[in-house]
Order: sequence, then structure tokens, then C-alpha cells
Amino acid sequence: MFGIPGKQAVTITPRAAAQIAKLMARDSHEGLRIGVKKGGCAGMEYTMEYVTEVNSMDEVVEQEGARVMIAPMAQMFLFGTEIDYETSLLESGFKFRNPNVVDACGCGESIKFDENLTAQG
Repeated sequence: MFGIPGKQAVTITPRAAAQIAKLMARDSHEGLRIGVKKGGCAGMEYTMEYVTEVNSMDEVVEQEGARVMIAPMAQMFLFGTEIDYETSLLESGFKFRNPNVVDACGCGESIKFDENLTAQG
């Protein structure tokens, strides 16, 4: 995998951990798998899905009762990312603070990674 020994691939804020744990408990999911896919106006989009079975190739991060799995093809793109959960008057949702992103579209739903990373993936 793309990790550094002793350092988690992603970090999860307490707000995000609480929301993920709540989602896991609601329908007895094993966790939340995050990834990236081609799409959107900037080129890539984050994906999130409930997991009922952990894939042995996933990078697993557990924190404060929350479990996040990183899909194998997304690990190099997500390393160093902080996952947060924000609530405002108009919306609430997970936010990714990813040091690998070099550009994003105006709506914030689509991202672009350094060309060197995308050439490897």
C-alpha cells in the first residue's frame, strides 16, 4: 500500500467519526469505503459506499468507533486526507481535506490531482 509505517492513510475528525459510527450502527454495516472515480468538471470525484464485507485489499482506518476502508485504486490519491463532517444551515456532509488535490471545480464536487499521481493510477 502507499502508507508510511506508523501513520494512518487518512485521518478522521471526531465529528466525522461520530457520523460514520452512527451510519455503521444504523444498518449493521462494516464501515464506509471511500474512493475516487473519473468524472465531474475537474476530472475526478470522491466516492463513498456502505460496506457489508471488508475487502482484503482495502486499507482500513479505525478511529473512535468508525471504520473507513480505502479502495485499492484510490489509496495513492487519498493518502494524507482528513475526513470531516460539517453541518451548516443549508447542508451537511462529509468534507475531504486532501493535500494531493491541485484544483477543484466551483461547486466543490469535482477535483483534480497532480499529473504525476494520475499517471501512476
